[in-house]
Amino acid sequence: MTLDELLEQENTLVFPHFNSNDAWQLGVLLRELALAADISISIDISLFDQLLFAHAMTGTTLENAHWIRRKKTVVKRFAHSSYYMGELYRVQGSSFEAATLLDPNEYAAHGGCFPILIAGTGMVGSVTVSGLAQLDDHILVTQALALYVTQQVNH
Repeated sequence: MTLDELLEQENTLVFPHFNSNDAWQLGVLLRELALAADISISIDISLFDQLLFAHAMTGTTLENAHWIRRKKTVVKRFAHSSYYMGELYRVQGSSFEAATLLDPNEYAAHGGCFPILIAGTGMVGSVTVSGLAQLDDHILVTQALALYVTQQVNH
């Protein structure tokens, strides 16, 4: 995916509203997509520091929780998807770690965390998955967001 495509996702995957009920429904949707694909992931949906949904599927470990925390830190700081931030520096011939000098124990610019964006408001939190290769984590999150945002807009 190009940087422009990643930014376009951030411009289109925008909610008209988002609350704890939406977090529950989105989390269940992510779990159902993972089950249908026969994959195991951990899921975290938060409004900034308030956890609204968390689930660790069979086959995941505590390591997935550490990846989620580090990916969320990137999104919270930069207001872009964790995959975008990693790709931004890779395209420039560097790495997120080298370019930002941020502690890799606290920040992971790897795919799987996407900002929760509300129209007219901006970023209010994030949805994160861990358990797959980073591009696959990113694709799963954006697939679920596209399905859910479309459902919200059409109702």
